[in-house]
Amino acid sequence: MHSEEIEIRTGGTEVVRDLTGDCMRFLSGAGAQDGLLNLWVPHATAGLAVLETGAGSDEDLLATLERLLPRQGWRHQHGSPGHGRDHVLPALVPPYATIPVLGGRLALGTWQSVCLVDTNRDNPVRRVRLSFVAG
Repeated sequence: MHSEEIEIRTGGTEVVRDLTGDCMRFLSGAGAQDGLLNLWVPHATAGLAVLETGAGSDEDLLATLERLLPRQGWRHQHGSPGHGRDHVLPALVPPYATIPVLGGRLALGTWQSVCLVDTNRDNPVRRVRLSFVAG
């Protein structure tokens, strides 16, 4: 298994960050052909999603999360206001994803991208572990 951790700077705002290019660079560096790419976010307040980006879906996801998980009303109180919702996020947007790799390329649909979803304004730097298992 080839594995590497990358650092993603998300800043102090909610973000859906496209990681597809990072994944392709990792696969190229690993000499990957056929197998599985697993992504893991070792944080209690971030997740991974496969979705279309650039056409508004990323903003729609953040708006939907705001409706489902509003910033106020949480028992979990440390951090900035609404930080409790950030700890619930990974139950809806999991901190892992596994994508088939064929011929060294992600087997994604035409409009699919692999994205980090981070609503935590208190943590501007994230880590994502990429692991390739040959098949």
